[in-house]
Amino acid sequence: MPAHTLTLSHTHTHTHSDINSSLSEASWPSGTECVAKYNFQGSTEQDLPFCKGDLLTIIGVTKDPNWYKAKNSVGREGMIPANYVQKREGVKSGGKLSLMPWFHGKITREQAERLLYPPETGLFLARESTNYPGDYTLCVSCDGKVEHYRIIYHDGKLSIDEEEYFDNLMQLVEHYTKDADGLCTRLIKPKLMEGTVAAQDEFSRSGWAMNRKDLKLIQTIGKGEFGDVMVGDYRGTKVAVKCIKHDATAQAFLAEASVMTQLRHTNLVQLLGVIVEERGSLFIVTEYMAKGSLVDYLRSRGRTVLGGECLLKFSLDVCEAMEYLEANNFVHRDLAARNVLVSDDNIAKVSDFGLTKEASSTQDTAKLPVKWTSPEALREKKFSTKSDVWSYGVLLWEIYSFGRVPYPRIPLKEVVPRVEKGYKMEAPDGCPAAVYDLMKQCWTLDPAGRPSFRLLREKLQHIRAKELHL
Repeated sequence: MPAHTLTLSHTHTHTHSDINSSLSEASWPSGTECVAKYNFQGSTEQDLPFCKGDLLTIIGVTKDPNWYKAKNSVGREGMIPANYVQKREGVKSGGKLSLMPWFHGKITREQAERLLYPPETGLFLARESTNYPGDYTLCVSCDGKVEHYRIIYHDGKLSIDEEEYFDNLMQLVEHYTKDADGLCTRLIKPKLMEGTVAAQDEFSRSGWAMNRKDLKLIQTIGKGEFGDVMVGDYRGTKVAVKCIKHDATAQAFLAEASVMTQLRHTNLVQLLGVIVEERGSLFIVTEYMAKGSLVDYLRSRGRTVLGGECLLKFSLDVCEAMEYLEANNFVHRDLAARNVLVSDDNIAKVSDFGLTKEASSTQDTAKLPVKWTSPEALREKKFSTKSDVWSYGVLLWEIYSFGRVPYPRIPLKEVVPRVEKGYKMEAPDGCPAAVYDLMKQCWTLDPAGRPSFRLLREKLQHIRAKELHL
């Protein structure tokens, strides 16, 4: 317990009329999310008890700056002490988030020695081996000089002494921080690569780190090339968990997790927290979407179950999420019905921010889903909100065809040349003309000629209003 919790003398006789609408500069606005740093039992009926790690939402301030009115995840409201909670912020680290901030990549032996100067026993870094390409070197300062240990890569495992073997560098470093085990000293202090930030520290600082002990993994619901997606239980709440085991892959997913901390919308799958394990695993914990992917949902229910109003609602749900991303200058890059999930109460939410980047950057096009990607993104790697609009047109087609694969009966290698000549898919059976018209607008070859998501949302709302008044 912190010393300053003594301010909790229960002289507060707070009533609902204490809630002061004029927010002081030090106070957090209504709707701010925070995480409990300690347990709080409360001593009056008006208090809201909570446990360390609980998520709370501020719903008002009081005249006493030490107290907030808040609600918990099940909607119970009450008073909480301000110094028992930490505000949740988006991870906007100026440096590059790293699971291995002590890994310096391709540097020479001499550069490593300069970095470990002045000598400090236990100061260490890892680098790629210059003499043995594919191997690593562990460089450790000890008694005024630097020792270089070759890390041998053998049968997918790493070892220094060929007695102890490790799956990845993180496990190896973790082992030698606990025990020198033959090295000149145990690893005490990492020499961080300039510009990097330790991921665990950054997620903790901004209030997104979860405790692994509180997470129970129940069953696998999906397998991807990067790891498993599982259903889990986090302190009594059903959650979805992306489990990424390999350190290099986990490093790539840090970007996805940090993007998700900055985004909040009812039609985006919500990040709940991140667990970074010392042994190289990364768990991204999100809200659980009971009805799975939109493409599977459409295929399994079909037109006998899903009416036009339902299809239009899904179209609007996705459009509103994309309008929010557009307004915040984020580009999704992989918008498709497979990357939209459906909640228990039939709300469609956009997921998979794996490729999401700040607007208008470039990327490798080798792995791009050709049928969903705009011509300029395929040809010149130009990604923008307008390339997302193209993908949204394809997603609309998927919705109205009940999950069919786009460009039916056209061989994959012919899709791009035909599209570039102006070919557009025909309207799915039963698709309203006004909706098909929107699809065609999304497939304008010149990106500048495509509508914005805001305009698309307005047009869809107009179509919906007309249908409801028929």
